[in-house]
Amino acid sequence: MNLDCQRALNGAEWRKSARSANNSYCVEVAVTAEVVGVRDTKDRTGATLTFTHPQWTTFLTKLSE
Repeated sequence: MNLDCQRALNGAEWRKSARSANNSYCVEVAVTAEVVGVRDTKDRTGATLTFTHPQWTTFLTKLSE
């Protein structure tokens, strides 16, 4: 993750789906004005995927197809 994305997610509110079961296959999502971040719930200090808002919208659209 580059420094700009890291700054954008600093202090962001991370959310996990209410539909997530109590298993180890969950991710958390944070939406800021600049980016959308996705991280592994089990490894919150590990790698974070970042998306622009258009990329995130495309990703969600493709999931429902």
